Amino acid sequence: MLNDIRKNKLLYLMLAPVILFFSLFHYIPMYGAIIAFKDFSPRLGIIGSPWAGFEHFNVFFEGIYFWRTLKNTVLISLYDLVFGFPAPIILALLLNEVKKTIFKRSIQTITYMPHFVSLVVVCGMIKEFTVSGGLINDFIAFLGGERLSLLLESQFFRTIYVSSGVWQHIGWGTIIYLAALAGIDTEQYEAAKIDGAGRWKQMRHVTLPGIMPTIVILLILEMGRMLSVGTEKIILLYNPTIYDTADVISSYVYRVGLQEFNYSFSSAVGLFNSAINFTLVVGSNWLSRKLNDTSLW
Repeated sequence: MLNDIRKNKLLYLMLAPVILFFSLFHYIPMYGAIIAFKDFSPRLGIIGSPWAGFEHFNVFFEGIYFWRTLKNTVLISLYDLVFGFPAPIILALLLNEVKKTIFKRSIQTITYMPHFVSLVVVCGMIKEFTVSGGLINDFIAFLGGERLSLLLESQFFRTIYVSSGVWQHIGWGTIIYLAALAGIDTEQYEAAKIDGAGRWKQMRHVTLPGIMPTIVILLILEMGRMLSVGTEKIILLYNPTIYDTADVISSYVYRVGLQEFNYSFSSAVGLFNSAINFTLVVGSNWLSRKLNDTSLW
């Protein structure tokens, strides 16, 4: 180990800021997770607070909000996975077929831009577009529909959340897939042409298998974030009238922990959420390794 460090000291020096960041902001704070098993009091501190065992977990599991927050979290995550995950892949495949460089770069630039817009600004735009006098309602009224304040109607929240996420991140997500497409050997396409394969068959039998390892790795990482629905975006968009479809585990933790100052209970809920995410990423990695020999570890 020491010999390797001496030989590659510049590489380890470049790695040092990353190690320091994750140590300070991810690993060291894990010590504080024990307050989930205590009746935490800021006056007594983490060590001095009395043990509560699994009391806070039991309160959450038996509470009236458990099934609602779990259901909303799972549904929004599934919708995001079903519609949001394939979107960059489809766009990358379409862009890969475009031969005019100017047109291709223009589409890439236009689709990249929303990713760099602040989430607060994006949520502000969503609110402006979805009010009864907004752009979306103007279109609905043009088609003969009724004007509604969409963010006050619980049945529309998941659609608004997922579709706006696809719009914001579809272009950025294509970067990795376009890089993977660039790494496919062009001789494979030439061989497919000789065998009589058209553009569609080349995509099915050359392009998709060529980027499949990348797709699998990103899918495993996405599975690890399944229940970590964007806290900031949910909080910026939801309101008490749509809690029945918009309130997720992370927003519930925010309300209980920061607004009601129930730190131990919110830590227990957050720890439960993290445990499920960890199980999902390990399980999906194991399944992927068994099925196609592609995995993170």
